[in-house]
Amino acid sequence: MPPRQPHLKAEFALWSAGSRLVAGVDEVGTGPLCGPVVAAAVLVKPHTRKIKGVRDSKTLSAAQRERLVDDIKTRSLAWGIGAASVAEVERLNVRNAAALAMRRALRRLPAHDHVLVDGQKISGLEEHLGPYTPIVKGDASSYAIACASVLAKVTRDRLMARLAVRYPGYGWEHNAGYATRDHVAGLRELGVSPHHRRTYQRIRAILEGDQLAFDLETEDRAGADLDEVEVMLA
Repeated sequence: MPPRQPHLKAEFALWSAGSRLVAGVDEVGTGPLCGPVVAAAVLVKPHTRKIKGVRDSKTLSAAQRERLVDDIKTRSLAWGIGAASVAEVERLNVRNAAALAMRRALRRLPAHDHVLVDGQKISGLEEHLGPYTPIVKGDASSYAIACASVLAKVTRDRLMARLAVRYPGYGWEHNAGYATRDHVAGLRELGVSPHHRRTYQRIRAILEGDQLAFDLETEDRAGADLDEVEVMLA
C-alpha cells in the first residue's frame, strides 16, 4: 500500500474561517534512548501549493528528506526549531519534554492565528500555543504538519550525526539513537554516555549491570543537547 499523501483540508478550513496564518508543528525523538527531543514549526503560505514529495517523514528515506528540507524552508512563510534536552526529558518525562520542544519551535515563528499539532490534545497546551487543533497521525494527513515532521527529523538526524563524531561506537550517525543492535552493542561495550536517557528502563538495566534482553528496533529508523541545536541554528 502506498504511503498516505497529506492534504490541505484542515488548512483550507482555517483559511476560509479567517485564520490566515496557520502553522504546523511536530516533534521527533521521543522513542530513542538518547539525545534531545526536537520539534519543528512551519508557517505555511495561505492557499499554498504543496511541495511534491512532502509526507510523513517516517515514510521517506534520509535522502528524500534532505532533498525536501530546503524547499520547505524557502517556500514557507517562516519556520522554527525547538528542542528539549536530555536533562529536561529526565526531569519532565518525554511527553512533557516534547510539548516544551514544540512551544520553543513555535516561539521562533512570527505571530500566527492557529496551530495544527500532531497527536492528541495536550492538557494546558492552549495557554502556551493559543488556538490549536490536534490531529491524530497529523504528519500523515496535514500538509503543514508533514512539512514540520520532515524539518524536525532532518534536524535531529544531523544533530545525532554530530554527536556520533564525539561519541563513536553507538551508531548514532545511522540509528539516530534508537535501540538498534549496534546501539545496544555499543552500550554494552562502552557503557552509558552523557547523552543517554538514564531514566529509561533499558538504560537503567545497563547501569545496574543487568543483562536484560533488549526489545530491539530492528528497522532502520533513518531518521545534543540544546547547545547543539543553537549551534545549528546560528
